[in-house]
Amino acid sequence: MIVTASVPGESNQGVERRTGKAAFPRSARLLRHADFERVYKQGRRHFSASMTVFFLQREPGSAKAPSTGLRIGFTVGRALGGAVQRNRMKRRLREAVRLNRPWPAASADVVINPKKSLLTTEFAAVVNEVHQAFVVIEQKLARNRGEGTSDKATSGSRKPEAGSR
Repeated sequence: MIVTASVPGESNQGVERRTGKAAFPRSARLLRHADFERVYKQGRRHFSASMTVFFLQREPGSAKAPSTGLRIGFTVGRALGGAVQRNRMKRRLREAVRLNRPWPAASADVVINPKKSLLTTEFAAVVNEVHQAFVVIEQKLARNRGEGTSDKATSGSRKPEAGSR
């Protein structure tokens, strides 16, 4: 028989129970290897002190992916430590993302890669970094949407000039 010593109520102090709406639903997760690869190869990056965030705006016609909403995935390589440390990093990131539940209208895939320093960083700082990353992603995606329409409008007016040379 294994007996473990524990202080009642100490391990879950300050942690509220997640229920339905507050959970991190499967539909909000990036799960397929192909999706991760697509974000790495075609996406953009945002760097912060304890993580690197890759993001890619989703095509509206994807059949397998939902048309709106943010899907988030986490990757933690073996170089960052043993299974216990890697799982702790993923749990901390999942909770930080859950607390920051980003805008529902954005249609993008996000992959978060933590750095080793995430284990020693205060959780409040992790939450702040995740929030800041979502703000930057929203700004860059909005800028791309705006530039995408203006590029098409201006590129049409430039064609005759290029052909006249």
